[in-house]
Amino acid sequence: MPRKGNRKRLKYRADDLSSQSVTVADYANSDPAVVKSGRVKKAVANAIQKEVKALCGLEASCVPTEDGETVLSETGRLCESSDEGFENINEFSSSKKKKTKRHKEQIAVERTGDNYPIDIWLVLASYIRPEDITKFALICKNAWIVTCTAAFWIRLYKRHYRMNVYLPVRLLPEFMDRLRCLRACVIRSLYHMYEPFCSRVARNPPIPESTPNTLANAKCLLFWYRKVTGAKSEATWEFNFKFQKQPPKKKDYLSRLQPPLEYKDVHFNPDHDCCLLQVSTLNFSCIPVVMGMTLSYFTINVSTDMRHHRVRLVFQDTPVRNGKKPRGDQGVPIVLDPVHSVNLLDWWHPKYPFSAMA
Repeated sequence: MPRKGNRKRLKYRADDLSSQSVTVADYANSDPAVVKSGRVKKAVANAIQKEVKALCGLEASCVPTEDGETVLSETGRLCESSDEGFENINEFSSSKKKKTKRHKEQIAVERTGDNYPIDIWLVLASYIRPEDITKFALICKNAWIVTCTAAFWIRLYKRHYRMNVYLPVRLLPEFMDRLRCLRACVIRSLYHMYEPFCSRVARNPPIPESTPNTLANAKCLLFWYRKVTGAKSEATWEFNFKFQKQPPKKKDYLSRLQPPLEYKDVHFNPDHDCCLLQVSTLNFSCIPVVMGMTLSYFTINVSTDMRHHRVRLVFQDTPVRNGKKPRGDQGVPIVLDPVHSVNLLDWWHPKYPFSAMA
């Protein structure tokens, strides 16, 4: 038989606890020290807490608790002022988001990464394929500086050099010790020696579909023609137009970077953004002087004999604005008919003519 004092301690008030969640066994088997303190078991308190939250319409994850326990008087106060509870929850969640964002920004500032010396990047560059140079340069600033050095391009040239491949005089090994235009010369030599680049040139059609769009508003830098004798003693006239293409509006990240001053000669390229339009005709045509003018119109159609092509070019003094078409009576028109072949060569193409003094 329990003592009279203990029996008095085992009583509880119906206003504080729910009869559905609390049983007599919770008090009969409990520790007298816990009963004397007047606190409820953790399991019982959690059950009451869930029931109170359900009645108040609050989610269990939104209400802050202290060590997983909630005092019954505080939960009752939450039920009486539910609107104030929602406001407190919103303020708590917003402040928590701000703290989390501030913490992430602080971590991003602290984690700047490891800075490896340029010598390590120069060693890694010896194993990079020519088609992956752009990806390698985008890793970090030191990797990009390595791609600007003369040692990088000389090693790339020696790695892919083959003696059984014909090369122009400027691209021979004894002339590759010049720093001026070294990068451009190595890129040109790769289109003679490196098989993936050679096959890429062979797959390109002689008349690309993007030729008119590529030469839009291009400036004519040079013009010349010559007489070419074929294998069957058939003479054709080859008209060459050297254009400087319009720079793109949205440049990539690497094109906006300037190489270091000590490697300026290595990256110098007088034919940058230049291309050559070769038009071979069966008959000679008198061409007016168009050097310094802008190409505003360019079409390739079928000739009148239905066996060849017909090329029409229109040059103007000023470039045409985007979205506007030039008038037919404006500019200097050039018509070549019949046309045997049309080729558009970039500055790195093996057939592109360049100076041996570059």
